[in-house]
Amino acid sequence: MLNKNSIWKVLSALIVVAMCALYALPNIYGEDHAVQISAGRDAVVTDATVEQVKAALSEKNISPKRVEFENEQILVRVSDSDTQLVTRETLEKALGDDYYVAMNLAPDTPEWLEGLGGAPMKLGLDLRGGVHFLMEVDMTEVIAKSLEDAEGGFRTSLREEGIRYRGVKQVDDHIDITFRDEDALDKAEFFLRNQSRDLTFNQVDDLTLRAIFAESKLQEIRDNAVKQNITIIRNRVNQLGVAEPLVQKQGADRIVVQLPGIQDTARAKEILNATATLEFRMVDQKNDIRDALNGRVPPGSQVIEDQQGIPQLLEKRIMLTGSHIIDANSGVDEYGLPNVNISLDSEGGNKMSRSTRGNIGKPMATVFIEYKSTGERNKDGKLVFEKHEQVISVATIRAQLGSKFQITGLDSPKEARDLALLLRAGALIAPIQIVEERTVGPSLGKENIELGMQAIMYGLVAVLVFMLIYYKAFGVVANIALITNLVMIVGIMSMIPGATLTLPGMAGIVLTVGMAVDANVLIFERIREEMRDGRSPQHAIHQGYDSAFSTILDANITTFIAGLILFAVGTGPIKGFSITLMIGIATSMFTAILVTRVIVNAVWGGRRVEKLAI
Repeated sequence: MLNKNSIWKVLSALIVVAMCALYALPNIYGEDHAVQISAGRDAVVTDATVEQVKAALSEKNISPKRVEFENEQILVRVSDSDTQLVTRETLEKALGDDYYVAMNLAPDTPEWLEGLGGAPMKLGLDLRGGVHFLMEVDMTEVIAKSLEDAEGGFRTSLREEGIRYRGVKQVDDHIDITFRDEDALDKAEFFLRNQSRDLTFNQVDDLTLRAIFAESKLQEIRDNAVKQNITIIRNRVNQLGVAEPLVQKQGADRIVVQLPGIQDTARAKEILNATATLEFRMVDQKNDIRDALNGRVPPGSQVIEDQQGIPQLLEKRIMLTGSHIIDANSGVDEYGLPNVNISLDSEGGNKMSRSTRGNIGKPMATVFIEYKSTGERNKDGKLVFEKHEQVISVATIRAQLGSKFQITGLDSPKEARDLALLLRAGALIAPIQIVEERTVGPSLGKENIELGMQAIMYGLVAVLVFMLIYYKAFGVVANIALITNLVMIVGIMSMIPGATLTLPGMAGIVLTVGMAVDANVLIFERIREEMRDGRSPQHAIHQGYDSAFSTILDANITTFIAGLILFAVGTGPIKGFSITLMIGIATSMFTAILVTRVIVNAVWGGRRVEKLAI
């Protein structure tokens, strides 16, 4: 007998639909208004902090839904936005400046569902509200730092090659290397041209060689600066607890940052504007710090204070910058003393190995550098930044270091944890400034969601009614498949890491609702055609599904390819539309071809049928 269900088809349909329904479930629980507490540089969140938070709330007669302590952060869930505002003000006064207190929205997903990895769909800025920043990278500082690195590299290379030089000096956008005689200049020019192919070398006079970055190298430096800052900013916004931040390049030197759900713009700006970097330098032991403090700073050295305000005399030559750090974790050494374990990328490992080879037993300093705005603007209208430097650690090099090494000489486990967090967060390669800021209120997001949901529901009801009237009993099957399709879209959007539902994404779902029944219409019309030609109901069903399959596949694949191209070349709203469109096409094919076939076979298959209600 035709149209019998095989066990694998039934199980496949049930398992996939059940899985999608399970992961769509968190979306019905909604979100709580919450206040998030995290530690600043000079503090740490502990159980005592939790008790302090509870006591402060109790004193003001604020009854939170619950207080959670996880991942070194405290999350206070409250019932409404008014209570959320009062809670934030209360905790800011109680905890002081050592802690960051920010308002947020937290999913109210049950623990058992969270344990299975369930989480609600991530909503974009246009639906959830939040803040939008347009940031600009200071490319002048980027190129200046690259020239500074090249300057230090010239000194080391010429010294190792045994070529005597009088001085290496960075001037504006180039480096001038002065030699003692013409013979040394000729040797150096031949050597440096082969070693540094990204620079062009020109002889200015009989004893001076000038190095300038090639235009292709300058473009590479600019591109890398933007890419690195994007990566670091993504790491930083994680401190804000943003469910799905958008951080992407715009133009040659700008970065767009969208933080859905963030209501505390001051905290967001503080995190994003922390244009800090790290450098590793050797402590200058050849010269006396007292002479330097009296104004006699040796060439190639610099005085920088540590966290206690004690001046340290360091070499200007930079061994390594924080841009090469890929991981940092605090721990203890074999003597039980606190340390930080550092992992570098391959380039950083090579640099560290070369720099420490001849410095075993000597102290190395970790310098924290921060660029702070002066509030003034230059002739181009851009903010002027001041450079602030501080020594945060001095450790002795015990052996030649490579891609993995330890920073020791730290005073406490807390200092080790703080340093590891700072190193992991990464260092911006250049200052950035916020050139545009927009705040999207949550009320606008709520209105957009309501209007989008109305559009989806109206479209769904219209299609359901049409299918029910026109195809009768088979219309009921198509309607079940359509509702299943919507559940699957929500479930898959909730499961995919990085998938965010935006307003254009909701438009994609509305479009999918209309397109989802296309496959069923093709199948049902083919069944009716077969019956008009005198085929039996069972044969008509079998032939309808088999014959329509190739047409359905062709039509959906071409639309899917269009969606894929939109996703690949589009940005922002276009990506949001294309991802729901592609997911909707895949789920509609699954429900139309497999789910409806299972239902039709279960109701009409395997038995004698005289007439179909189609």
